[in-house]
Amino acid sequence: MRGVNKFFGDFQALKDIDLDIRRREVVALIGASGSGKSTLCRCLNRLETVTDGEITIDGQPLPEEGKALTALRSDVGMVFQSFNLFPHLKAIDNVTLGPRRVRGASKAEAEAQARELLERVGLSDKADSLPAALSGGQQQRVAIARALAMKPKAMLFDEPTSALDPEVINEVLDVMGELAEQGMTMLVVTHEMGFARQVCDRVAYMDQGEIVEQGDPEQFFTDPASDRAKAFLSKILPH
Repeated sequence: MRGVNKFFGDFQALKDIDLDIRRREVVALIGASGSGKSTLCRCLNRLETVTDGEITIDGQPLPEEGKALTALRSDVGMVFQSFNLFPHLKAIDNVTLGPRRVRGASKAEAEAQARELLERVGLSDKADSLPAALSGGQQQRVAIARALAMKPKAMLFDEPTSALDPEVINEVLDVMGELAEQGMTMLVVTHEMGFARQVCDRVAYMDQGEIVEQGDPEQFFTDPASDRAKAFLSKILPH
């Protein structure tokens, strides 16, 4: 992202954002609610259109619409706060839908891959369950499997655990940690500071639409450079 600005009417949600995410890097985007994190994440696959500035993914400018945008969205997976599973489809059918419709995979090929992915997220026994029969943590893990089924180059996570009960948050974070270990390029908007500190390669702290500070997680959490980051951490970290 280079010089990215985003306005909603008169309100400026993103202010001159410059951000690079390298291949295989895991970047945590943290900050108070309303600081612009989710907007930034959504701009990266054009769920929101930037007002001005430049976004390139794998060397290519972010497409505006049409087939090029569809192709980009299959290369950049996204996992949302609310799981957005199709409620009338079984878990396995949620996972196979994209590869069959967008990638042109055969039913057998898509199902074999979906079963592998459901096993990878610890849900091989839930393939034939409807979303309503699954816990929130299980639904979010199906959503991750669905995004992975498109074989993306990178993954965007927009507060993937914020809608979950505390006891199931770790099931989702564990899956994300495994993805990070396997080399998936990831941008994670999160309030889970332990995950940001232990799993991520870099932390970017946002406040009022700006990236105020970014760097090594251990350095950021022990000795942040900016007063704004110090004030934020003093509110959320145990003393």
